[in-house]
This record gives sequence, C-alpha cells and structure tokens, in this order.
Amino acid sequence: MIAIQDIIKLQTQTVADWHSGPIENTATGFLATVCTQHSFNYQLWHEEDIARSPDASDQEIARVKRSIDRFNQQRNDWIEKIDDQIAQMITDRKVQPHDDAELNTETPGSAIDRLSIMALRLYHLDEQLHRGDASEAHRQSVQQKINVCQLQRSELAKSLQQLVHAIAAGTKRHLTYRQFKMYNDPTLNPYLYNAKNRVSDHPGALKASA
Repeated sequence: MIAIQDIIKLQTQTVADWHSGPIENTATGFLATVCTQHSFNYQLWHEEDIARSPDASDQEIARVKRSIDRFNQQRNDWIEKIDDQIAQMITDRKVQPHDDAELNTETPGSAIDRLSIMALRLYHLDEQLHRGDASEAHRQSVQQKINVCQLQRSELAKSLQQLVHAIAAGTKRHLTYRQFKMYNDPTLNPYLYNAKNRVSDHPGALKASA
C-alpha cells in the first residue's frame, strides 16, 4: 500500500534540495501529502534555530515564536491529513479489519513525522561532520550520533512498514488521531478569547477611548 523507503528517499532528497533552493513539492499522490508535511518540519527546524540564538532581538524572538506556532500547527494538521489519506486507501481497497484487530500506539502519520525529523537531524549532523573548523573529537562525536540516528531510522522504517502491511491485511486497525491543538484557536485559548476584556479593563485603554 505504501513503500516506506520511497518516503525516506523523498524526505532525504528534499532536505538537501531545499537548503540550496526554494521549498518545492513536485511529488504526486500520497507522497505529495508526505512532502507537504515534511516542508513544515523543515521550516519549523530553522525557525527554532533562530529562536535559540543569543543574538536574536526581542522583536525577532516574538516573530519567530509566532512562526513556530504556525508551522507546528500546520505540521500536526498534515500528520492528520496523511492518516486521513491512508484511511481513504483502506476504504478504496475495501479492507475490513479483523474482529480482533487492534490499534497501534502510534499512527503511520506520526511515524512518518518522526522520519521527517530524522531526515533533518541527519542532514544537519552531516553538516557538523564536515565543518572546516571542527576538531577530530567533534567529528568523532558527531559520527557516533549519525550511526545511532541511522540505526533508529532503519528500525523505525522497518516497524512502520510492518504496520502498514498489517493495516492493509486487516490485522491492525487504523484510526486518525485527532490532536485538537487549542493554543492557536481563538475560541479555545482563554488568553485569546479574553483579550478584548483585558484591553477594555486596562485604565490606559479607558482614557484612550474617552
């Protein structure tokens, strides 16, 4: 139903391409959905780098924080879109889960998100490995991290491929996990929906409106 190695290949190649050119999505079908989700992780990663800079101004930190919230929301929204698309594949294939089929603790979309982050981590670790000013001790430390990350990605890919096969065979159930992030929703975040009252209760605001 889904080839996980195709996903890893796409994530790895696009991370390299996007570092030297614009963020583009030339994939089709299911991989296009995966690529869009991956693009938000890519943008989130680099905004978080800026947020941790000791030289960033308060104004820059505020801008970055809003960008991080936006990209994180989009990242999670597109995890759900990946899982929704898998659910549609199951419906199209008329797969009926077995009566004893159980849910996995993690959806395929969430695991694909983890593979996306791993692609970014491996790319940036490789940058560190080839830094011109890096010491031999630094390179050895980075190489050890790369080895661990490559093993973790391999094991995650294997487990995810097994899960996808099980879902396609009906021996595992699939269900999109709805996260319902509240912090960006002006109807669910108390600080946002109470903002008007905070402004009107401020003495300075009363004088300004008089």
